[in-house]
Amino acid sequence: MAGSISSNVKRGSAELAILSVLETGTFHGYDMAKRIEQQTDGVLKFDVASLYPLLYRLEKRGWVSAHWEQAANGRKRRYYKLTSEGKKRISPLRAQWQAFFGALGKLAGLTGTDADRDVPGGERA
Repeated sequence: MAGSISSNVKRGSAELAILSVLETGTFHGYDMAKRIEQQTDGVLKFDVASLYPLLYRLEKRGWVSAHWEQAANGRKRRYYKLTSEGKKRISPLRAQWQAFFGALGKLAGLTGTDADRDVPGGERA
């Protein structure tokens, strides 16, 4: 696993992470956080203190909706679901992140270009 990722980068990617998880179903916050951590091999982690304010913002924008359910143990949990507006936002967010990481990869020498292949080791002459 690579080193830890700066909190600024995580904050910027949080919306896409949450919307992507909700694209697969309805979840309560703790389950969402666990799924994100598992699906990213522990690289992205959300604690409750940062997750719920973001979920409330997404709900205010109309990208997610929420409802309360009582669990078998009697505890109430708030479950979140992607709205039709949220579904519309996923594709543009993915395209923005793909363009961002593609450009960063080129800048940092993480992606090969024809010019990089001319010199052994990818170094420019």
